[in-house]
Amino acid sequence: MTISNRLFDEISVGDTASARRVCTENDLFIFANASGNLNPLSLPDRDGDDDPSTPPLAPSMWVGALVSHVIGNLLPGPGSLYRAQSFTFGDRVHVGDELVISVRVIEKREPDLIVVATRVAKHSGEVVADGIGEVYAPTKKMVFEELSVPSVIVNRQEQFERLLAMCETLEPLPTAVVCPHDGPSLEGALLAAAANLIVPILIGSRVEIERAAGALGRHIDGVELLDIAQPELAAEHAVRLVQQGKARAIMKGALHTDTLLGQIVKRDGGLRTGRRVSHVFVMDVPGMEHPLFISDAAINIAPDLAAKVDITQNAIDLARACGIELPRVGILSAVETVNPNIPSTLDAAILSKMAERGQITGGLVDGPLAMDNAVDVQAARSKGITSLVAGRAQVLIVPNLEAGNMLAKELTFIAHAESSGLAMGAAVPVMLTSRADSARARLVSCALAVLHDDWHRRGGKPRPEDGGAGRVLQG
Repeated sequence: MTISNRLFDEISVGDTASARRVCTENDLFIFANASGNLNPLSLPDRDGDDDPSTPPLAPSMWVGALVSHVIGNLLPGPGSLYRAQSFTFGDRVHVGDELVISVRVIEKREPDLIVVATRVAKHSGEVVADGIGEVYAPTKKMVFEELSVPSVIVNRQEQFERLLAMCETLEPLPTAVVCPHDGPSLEGALLAAAANLIVPILIGSRVEIERAAGALGRHIDGVELLDIAQPELAAEHAVRLVQQGKARAIMKGALHTDTLLGQIVKRDGGLRTGRRVSHVFVMDVPGMEHPLFISDAAINIAPDLAAKVDITQNAIDLARACGIELPRVGILSAVETVNPNIPSTLDAAILSKMAERGQITGGLVDGPLAMDNAVDVQAARSKGITSLVAGRAQVLIVPNLEAGNMLAKELTFIAHAESSGLAMGAAVPVMLTSRADSARARLVSCALAVLHDDWHRRGGKPRPEDGGAGRVLQG
């Protein structure tokens, strides 16, 4: 699109220009960051009334700033400089409102000042803002193609909020919390209990747990606490509680992952099933319309084909438990074509075929796919890939732990994603949180366990609709 301006002599009284704009939630977040205006009435989900049906109000100065779109692009156009602007604000603007922004020249003052009537109105006609502007017209002619400015990604973690909302109608999950001897692990368990996600059973050194609670300023009165100081014995007792039906999930505290998993996967007295235990990261990535599942980036170092079958099935099951009826699964490699010199491409092709033959169920599986054409539609098209998965993958199966761990951490520290996760394949979900995990990450990991437990108890059937929380996760 070509943009050109109008010099003072090219403008006549009565000339008009207009544009349209729909107010979005991202507009409000961007304006809050740019202006520093943190009025909760203008921030989605922060107005304090806990009523999602009440959309936030757009700040009046955001409305006024829309006039500069017409002034700077259309009338007089590029090269214009404001001298003054007044506004009288009438109706209020909510997210979703379509606005018509108009400018009309009402006076010309030599040598180059233009006086304009400015108006912002809703598409339905209600006037939002009326005003008078004084603008210096451009001094030289400018004609150029419309500029492309960098896009802005609003760092919002919407997917985790939806997962937490899906748990609101579910019963809290009795959870064995092993060695919550430090602040983060104990706080995560207590926050999850306060959110009605779990009923914690604290297993560990009473002295250390009470010390951690004191440092947090938290009370643990009324929380069941089993005084077993040695980590290996505490993990063994957590497994026993599951076997006795007293716990339906396990949460890792301040002990080594190997110590906990060693008790879970031991052949006699553990929680083995017919599947390999694997970890699934669930990432809330800004700009993505669904949670991103990545596996395995924490347990299986260099999985063979048989292990990858279980890793894939575990990840599909968790995605389905989170409300995605038919997850799209991309099997990652460095390239999207089968290359005998790259073993991961062979595994990917076999996994894809196994899914076609019903040996992996519940999802659409395709591979090999490179990272770009797994998650970006345009990248997939540019490579000529015809697939129901390519460009739209919701689950990513990585070749090995190194690749998965780097991918998850890159998304966290470069793309500003939030992460949570769950170990799958045992008799109950296991929350393998790390010391670096935030309290929120631990909270969402508990939500994943609740959702998976509910899904498993329903025999893997889709849950009934409850207020739309599940529908928004469909891809």
